[in-house]
Amino acid sequence: MDATAGAVWGRTEQQDFRSRVRGTLLGVAVGDALGAPVDGLTLDGIREAHGPEGVVDLAPAYGRRGAVTDRTQLTLFTVDGLIRAQVRRDTGAWHPPTDLHRAYLRWAATQRDWGPDLRRKDDGWLAREEWLYARRDPARTLLLGLGDEVMGTLDVPKNPGEAGPEAAARSAPFGLLVGWEPQLVVQLAVECAAQTHGHPTAYLAAGAYAVIVHALARGDSLDGAVQRALALLAARPGHQPVSEALQHALGAVRQGIPTPARVAELAGEGTAERVVSAAVYCALVGEDVRHGLRLAVNHEGPSATTAALTGGLLGALHGETALPPAWLAELEGRPTILELADDFAMEMTQGPALHSPAGASPAWLARYPRG
Repeated sequence: MDATAGAVWGRTEQQDFRSRVRGTLLGVAVGDALGAPVDGLTLDGIREAHGPEGVVDLAPAYGRRGAVTDRTQLTLFTVDGLIRAQVRRDTGAWHPPTDLHRAYLRWAATQRDWGPDLRRKDDGWLAREEWLYARRDPARTLLLGLGDEVMGTLDVPKNPGEAGPEAAARSAPFGLLVGWEPQLVVQLAVECAAQTHGHPTAYLAAGAYAVIVHALARGDSLDGAVQRALALLAARPGHQPVSEALQHALGAVRQGIPTPARVAELAGEGTAERVVSAAVYCALVGEDVRHGLRLAVNHEGPSATTAALTGGLLGALHGETALPPAWLAELEGRPTILELADDFAMEMTQGPALHSPAGASPAWLARYPRG
């Protein structure tokens, strides 16, 4: 059997899946937006700016409330690349890391160009969304990794010493490949993380995060999802820091009421495995999505990344209706995020009705060119 072939989808399963896809992408974005105004501040700095409870609601960043950063932008281009990989499979070419790399290069162009270049016929619709051309302080690692046409691989990764969390922060969509076997989800996330973050801790943390989302999107509990990730990681060289960080997160759940100090202790120096661990903790102990995201923002560590990762987990776990409506109402780019989420869900559940080697919907190929 093809380990990347989808399940047979009934209507109820399709609706549940679409809700989890929407929840995951909106969750990443709303966490990102909640943390963006205070990213890089100390806890004292956050409280000084937002009151003794810290951030409890969306606040202005980049000139508006609900603004997202490159974490959300790259998550959306990850989705775009995954859809394009499925469409290009009809041609007999099947190498998803290449399609993801092309998608990330399209994102890199948004950081250089003033706006969409309509002469680039194979850009598809996402790269023509003008709001995505805002530069939101992307990490230098990302710009360096995607600064030329050469694709980083596990054998020759880009930025081999870079262990930051930015690759993990764009990796939730890999987990939405629910028809794939978990080990293939890990492998794809790891290979695509190495395109910008070549340290094993960074790319294995991205793989672990993706496969946790994968288990949640398939209906597992968060604790069960982490256990599955640990089992899959165990076979991979260099997994120990990531495995230990995840086990630390599970252990911290039993240590009493969650505090900013505990989240900060888990997040540590802000390396990938530590930030993923902090996000898992916030998602596990949060009483609801709002509480989990506030925990993820109000601490000494990287607020926006922790909250984006937490939001992706909670969205995959609970679906879109669990997300705070007032935050979604102000979220930058929500129409684009929803349109892309629904396209992804449609591709994954009904792809053969949209395109095949014998023929394809012209509208779908205009949105997701095979080039």
